[in-house]
Amino acid sequence: MKQSTGKLTIAVLFGGRSGEHEVSLMSARSVLSVLDRARYEVIEVGITQAGAWLTGENVLAAFEQGKVAALLPVCLHPDPSKPGLYGIRSSGVGEVLEKLAEVDVYFPVLHGSYGEDGTLQGLFELADVSYVGAGVVGSAVGMDKGVFKDVMRAHGIPVVESVLALRSEIETDLEAVIRSAEAVSAYPLFVKPANLGSSVGVTKCRSRADLAEGLLEAAQYDRRVLIERGIPDPREIEIAVLGNAAPQVSVPGEVVPGADFYSYDAKYVLDNSALNIPAVLNAAQEAQIRDVAERAFRAVDAAGMARVDFLISRSGEVFLNEINTIPGFTRISMYPKLWEASGLPYPELVNRLVELALERKAERDRTVHQYRRNA
Repeated sequence: MKQSTGKLTIAVLFGGRSGEHEVSLMSARSVLSVLDRARYEVIEVGITQAGAWLTGENVLAAFEQGKVAALLPVCLHPDPSKPGLYGIRSSGVGEVLEKLAEVDVYFPVLHGSYGEDGTLQGLFELADVSYVGAGVVGSAVGMDKGVFKDVMRAHGIPVVESVLALRSEIETDLEAVIRSAEAVSAYPLFVKPANLGSSVGVTKCRSRADLAEGLLEAAQYDRRVLIERGIPDPREIEIAVLGNAAPQVSVPGEVVPGADFYSYDAKYVLDNSALNIPAVLNAAQEAQIRDVAERAFRAVDAAGMARVDFLISRSGEVFLNEINTIPGFTRISMYPKLWEASGLPYPELVNRLVELALERKAERDRTVHQYRRNA
């Protein structure tokens, strides 16, 4: 629904209950800076690390400064007959809901748990609203690195050898988990929370002591931990996908980490990593990466956007590493930079994502939800 101004109302959601909370704020600042206010009414909705949804004036700045007390609690009602954002206000009889605004498109700029993993998308589906990005299945499978690798193997897409461990197993029998991990490959091994991104909780392990420390570190962030073979000195290639039923693929780019691998600090704190766009690849490698990126996007039923990450070994073997259904969106992030290099500037990319959200909702609306028996 359009407001009386004729503009689309976009609610940008950021923050969230994740180890990537701070990264989300960085991404949101970039997205908010390019949303055309002549075209859109923009509502900022910050989600605290405790899960409270807040809106008001200058919400992002309030979150960045840690001063959110003056903001208004809000919620999205899961009942589709009650569309829009509702303020939660105190009254003499308790808390009451007061409708604040109709929203045409929800734009989650949330990374990690409770934002990129299908949980928020489930709320959007219950509320029957338009939203940017993948649905429940694409988000959940893309987020869980263990499940994602199994799906890729089922589709014949090469991924590195790996094994999963539960937090409970790490806490009760760490030695057994270490033995299971060492059976995957010789060191180095990488340990990662299965459901997190931005390299939070990721450790490169060169010894049994490193592995024990890395397992305990990763288990803080998720109940499932992935251990995978480390490829010595791999090239790290990333490519961007955009679209719904007919996805487009960008030029590939290469990350040259300033650290031992593309860690959280290398991505967001230190200014010592290089992004080479386009990546220098031979024709066969580029063709394979572009084809596999699109196949992976379709295999998990992604929508809207995704960044697909690859590793290339010294011998030239290409391995799919992971898919990110809500990739980093800062101006220096690879996803928007890849599209800029492919001829789609950042503001137009954001506009296109809004269009794809509306297109996806129109497609969902064609689905019949009641069985119609022939008379």
